[in-house]
Amino acid sequence: MRGLCLLAAATLLLANPVRAGLFDDDEARHRIEKLRTDVAELTKRAETVNRNQLDFANQTEAVRGDVAKLRGQIEVLAYELEAAQKRQKDFYVDLDSRMRKLEQAAAEPKVAAKPKVDPSLETHDYEAALAGLKASKFAEAGGSFLIFIKTYPESSLLASAHYWGGYAHTQAKDPARAAELFGTFATRWPNDDRAPSALESQAAALDAQKNIQGARATLELLVEKYPNSDAAKRARVRLKKK
Repeated sequence: MRGLCLLAAATLLLANPVRAGLFDDDEARHRIEKLRTDVAELTKRAETVNRNQLDFANQTEAVRGDVAKLRGQIEVLAYELEAAQKRQKDFYVDLDSRMRKLEQAAAEPKVAAKPKVDPSLETHDYEAALAGLKASKFAEAGGSFLIFIKTYPESSLLASAHYWGGYAHTQAKDPARAAELFGTFATRWPNDDRAPSALESQAAALDAQKNIQGARATLELLVEKYPNSDAAKRARVRLKKK
């Protein structure tokens, strides 16, 4: 009887570690599964964040593209507005000039009349040259402005034709013709708001021809005639470097 008791006690002692080991394994498996679940959840969150970041980057790039397009449209509209304002100004100046000529003609003896110019054709030719400039066809636009100047020597748009013709030839890498047109503009229309800019552009065209003395003389004339203009301020800086 005593032997049986000892045997039962030994069996219980051996069974306890086995149950303890099973309990430890179950707990470990439970922790592993929980960690796996946590990792999976974190992975999903990371993927969601990455997708959101990618979508945001794409949206940002699209917005930048739209902003660039809008800026380009603003520049074109500003250019067209400036051209329209100049044409309107030239129109009123021309109207006043024509009225004076009519008054003088009424008081003077009749002389042989000059061939009349078709105003619609004149406007069409100018707009065609300006359209070439807007389309960056600088050589073509420059040639069109020269033809306009020769065809319509009394045009109210003659000043603008010289100015934009000079600009077109500058962009077409023809500094000699550009300097000529800008110089004529500054001489014939010294009170035009664009006169300081014309002299500045003429000096740059002379510089491009390696005519250093001519460029310097033009800059000095600019500073002398239009001392308060922005072009004169830049001219002073350039003169210090020469």
